Amino acid sequence: MPSPDALFAAEQPALETERLRLRTFVPGDGPPLEALLADPAIARNTLTIPHPYPPGSAMPWIASHAEAWREGKRGTWAIVRAADDVLLGAVGLNLTLVHQRAELGYWIAHEEWGKGYATEAVKRLLAFAFDELGVHRVQAHHFVENPASGRVMAHAGMRAEGTRRGAFFRDGAPRDVVEYAVLRTDARP
Repeated sequence: MPSPDALFAAEQPALETERLRLRTFVPGDGPPLEALLADPAIARNTLTIPHPYPPGSAMPWIASHAEAWREGKRGTWAIVRAADDVLLGAVGLNLTLVHQRAELGYWIAHEEWGKGYATEAVKRLLAFAFDELGVHRVQAHHFVENPASGRVMAHAGMRAEGTRRGAFFRDGAPRDVVEYAVLRTDARP
């Protein structure tokens, strides 16, 4: 396993699964990304994506990824179908390497829900986090109103650890979240 310093000195790696490619976002992803994020269902189920999604916001977000990777703070991947490179969503890790921990986040285009893409991407990113980044713990959470996201986490081998009441404010109201985590030493599905 390369050292984290060596890994972050290189470009963020692309990751493959049977049906997907997790790759860096490129400038050409801006328009399709904004089209997908115009769906209020995406914003409703995520903590930081606004609705309506401001036009022109995709490009500065994409431009921030390379530096965040080099600094060892965050990795963000576009989830694309391997067969045709169609953008399906995003998956990422916010890294706290001093504690060997990562926070996982993801979303999938509404019309692609229920096809297993999120689970496939999350499983691959968990393997990368443990095997390449050397983290000990990956954690994630979902709003209690979005149990489908919890099923993704469970299918990827994460365990529910409890509900955090009023943990985040979203759309001006406190929201409860269910916390999940998996350790490097846990069995993998």
